[in-house]
Amino acid sequence: MATILDSLLPPSRPALPTRFSMPFPSSASCLCTRRNQSIAAFSIPRRSAMALILSSSSCIFLDVGLHDEIAFAEPSSSVEFREYIDTFDGYSLKYPQNWIQVRGAGADIFFRDPFVLDENLSVEMSSPSSSRYKTVEDLGPPEEAGKKVLKQYLTEFMSTRLGVRRESNILSTSSRVADDGKLYYQVEVNIKSYANTNELAVMPQDRVARLEWDRRYLSVLGVENNRLYELRLQTPENVFVEEENDLRQVMDSFRVNKVLG
Repeated sequence: MATILDSLLPPSRPALPTRFSMPFPSSASCLCTRRNQSIAAFSIPRRSAMALILSSSSCIFLDVGLHDEIAFAEPSSSVEFREYIDTFDGYSLKYPQNWIQVRGAGADIFFRDPFVLDENLSVEMSSPSSSRYKTVEDLGPPEEAGKKVLKQYLTEFMSTRLGVRRESNILSTSSRVADDGKLYYQVEVNIKSYANTNELAVMPQDRVARLEWDRRYLSVLGVENNRLYELRLQTPENVFVEEENDLRQVMDSFRVNKVLG
């Protein structure tokens, strides 16, 4: 994680419904009607239903001195969130309650959707020994930071496979001052990956490029403790359309905190 971000250095989830009672119907048609009404009242999408199952079996984990996880519901969201607080490295964020932690993924922390495997979040930080950031403005304006973020993504996605081609585009860059008084940059990019259907074919007409994946990458950059912190969100474009509000809440929740001691 230190190697990844050092390239940016400057030049110098709801409760189950309660069981209800129903009066005995006077006819078979009445019973059918009541059953249909009951099913309609409690029908929910498949993803939401699976999230309910996971959230009902989840437990809140507390590890005092390293990080805390607190479950709560956002009033404007359709999903429940948990707050992850890392007091050792100095950052906090909220993530969907049904997402699971993946250890050994190379980032400081990594969570992913258990159903949409291409949807995940991670946090990476610059090395404390080699970086001396004072503010996120050390990266330049948001537009310059966006170029550096995109370049880093494309470097990580370099492939040795024949016929692989990547298309990328910076969708937006912005800055904001959060409620902690700190300045944060936000960068959104789209990257598409194409690969030939027959990469070893001799004739060009036999090497037809097809779309492998189309993803939205969202980054939030902040500086504290002389280190650059980056929250990364990855999601397929078609999923982003459905879950944009929830993902933006994750972005807005990211905070960098002073490490004491």
